[in-house]
Amino acid sequence: MHTLVFLSTRQVLQCQPAACQALPLLPRELFPLLFKVAFMDKKTVVLRELVHTWPFPLLSFQQLLQECAHCSRALLQERPSTESMQAVILGLTARLHTPEPGASTQPLCRKHALRVLDMTGLLDDGVEQDPGTMSMWDCTAAVARTCIAQQQGGATEPGPAPIPVEVRVDLRVNRASYAFLREALRSSVGSPLRLCCRDLRAEDLPMRNTVALLQLLDAGCLRRVDLRFNNLGLRGLSVIIPHVARFQHLASLRLHYVHGDSRQPSVDGEDNFRYFLAQMGRFTCLRELSMGSSLLSGRLDQLLSTLQSPLESLELAFCALLPEDLRFLARSPHAAHLKKLDLSGNDLSGSQLTPFQGLLQASAATLLHLELTECQLADTQLLATLPILTRCASLRYLGLYGNPLSMAGLKELLRDSAVQAELRTVVHPFPVDCYEGLPWPPPASVLLEASINEEKFARVEAELHQLLLASGRAHVLWTTDIYGRLAADYFSL
Repeated sequence: MHTLVFLSTRQVLQCQPAACQALPLLPRELFPLLFKVAFMDKKTVVLRELVHTWPFPLLSFQQLLQECAHCSRALLQERPSTESMQAVILGLTARLHTPEPGASTQPLCRKHALRVLDMTGLLDDGVEQDPGTMSMWDCTAAVARTCIAQQQGGATEPGPAPIPVEVRVDLRVNRASYAFLREALRSSVGSPLRLCCRDLRAEDLPMRNTVALLQLLDAGCLRRVDLRFNNLGLRGLSVIIPHVARFQHLASLRLHYVHGDSRQPSVDGEDNFRYFLAQMGRFTCLRELSMGSSLLSGRLDQLLSTLQSPLESLELAFCALLPEDLRFLARSPHAAHLKKLDLSGNDLSGSQLTPFQGLLQASAATLLHLELTECQLADTQLLATLPILTRCASLRYLGLYGNPLSMAGLKELLRDSAVQAELRTVVHPFPVDCYEGLPWPPPASVLLEASINEEKFARVEAELHQLLLASGRAHVLWTTDIYGRLAADYFSL
């Protein structure tokens, strides 16, 4: 349902030229709703003029495009329209090329100069491709082009220089876009358009390029560094980590493929690891750490003991964890603060099961998101863990995909989880009953690649759905879709 104010605003924007002429006469309190409606309906002419004449110091996508009292649609949960994004950027460009009027001639809607354009928080699912929407790669490129053009073009009108605008963005960079983005960051220094990165994700970027990029970022703005598919190793990480550690307000650090084999340590490897640990001790605000696909067998205590504050999100997927790693984590100060825990790809079926249960018990009061994909959990292990798992009263998300569970095990989980009132999503595996001729215990690769009996699985889905309905939990999603927009980001928990 939409309010009368929303419907009236939508009607006003039907004739865009007339709406643009009326903007100076409208109360500035209407501008936030005007922006949301124009963005939603792709009223690009009005949208450009709204940015050009924005009457507040801050224009924030996260504030303006969320669910509001007038409209329940949350545009931040959708890929942004290319047309609308381009209109915002064109409005910003127009504003930068128009000098501020003097106080005596300044119209009402320009009384307050725009200081900050916050474009962070846009959906970046990386799955659906729609030519009518912008991915984060596209947004990064569009903002970068604006920075470069502003620096090259300079002022086009005589008179006072435009008031600088800080543009806050989440940046995505790879080998192909690195040089372009580096030029944009350099161009924004001393420019009326100052590019400020909140979250940086660098994919498959050489070590020297990663360092060069980090050196150009504002230490006061950066919240997250995410280095993916870079295969740094301990040597590369020891070069990069001091440049990351200078960001004292960093809350999230995501590193992957950090290899250091504790079974055959080298002198250089040990020196690099000790240096890495020393640098990790410099972070004072770190709340999320992801070390996916890093060999941390028997070294988790060394890593986590260096941190100054307890973590709230810890991702250790495919880290070959040993029982002593899980026991240490359960006893550490981190356990009682964890909101998100990812242990995917670690075998929890044997000697790791009891330490894992201890960890689950220690984090039960705070845990919201638990990911256990491909952990070799069969019915026996799941049923033994259920009494502890169901004590996680605040749990919202449970990921069990790729585990050898039967239909009987899933039904037991469904029944016992009825006490978890906050649970909204369970990503479960295809039951082993739906496969033909599985080896036992089945390797995760077999569960992921083998074909299933579609008819059997259809019956399973129907039965699970009926059980949910019968228990009054139709709002809880049970699914096998691991690629949907289901796993919450730490900052959204």
